[in-house]
Amino acid sequence: MAYIEFKDVVKEYKMGEVVIKALDSTNFEVEKGELVVIVGPSGAGKTTALNILGGMDTVTSGTVKIDKKEISKLKEKELIKYRREDIGFVFQFYNLVQNLTAVENVELATQICRRPLEPKTILKKVGLENRMNNFPSQLSGGEQQRVAIARAIAKNPKLLLCDEPTGALDYKTGKQILQLLQDTCRKEKMTVLIITHNTSLTPMADRVIHFKNGTAYDIIKNEHPTPIEEIEW
Repeated sequence: MAYIEFKDVVKEYKMGEVVIKALDSTNFEVEKGELVVIVGPSGAGKTTALNILGGMDTVTSGTVKIDKKEISKLKEKELIKYRREDIGFVFQFYNLVQNLTAVENVELATQICRRPLEPKTILKKVGLENRMNNFPSQLSGGEQQRVAIARAIAKNPKLLLCDEPTGALDYKTGKQILQLLQDTCRKEKMTVLIITHNTSLTPMADRVIHFKNGTAYDIIKNEHPTPIEEIEW
């Protein structure tokens, strides 16, 4: 049994009398400890799939299992607990609390978890040992994204979900962030899913899932992922 099972998932949104099908009988699987890149154009269903995996949205029909837990059947209170304890989120925009320092932003996330990691240790791992007491306004975009990643990792999640994590960064900084995510997956044995529209990043992944028109139409298992420093885009 795969670590993540996304089976026959349909997600519909109703806008008045109009029904929009964001996901249409979507199927894919992910193994534990894989780094997965999900690619596709805007409106293809990538973010909807990620939101369902993260417990921020629910399915209209179909089954979603993570580590044998059927999250597609969880009630709202159970989803809150699932998001709090099992999922780490990294977004395109960093969503840091501006009046808290870097270490305080990470500590804030660990206060709601059952088995958190030590915030200062994680900030050192992401290369911010000398910036822990700086506020977000005193950090570069890349440093703020590192704090956001540290905040997500410090929750010690089963699954790290990243929605366009380099979208607001320049090329050099974006490459550093992707290197950090690749290293996190390998060293921490964490399952990491990255959404991107940039198909040039697919060689870095253990598994690539192509989305189009609400369906995962092409899934490629990569036996020999390319180190991010060797990838140009």
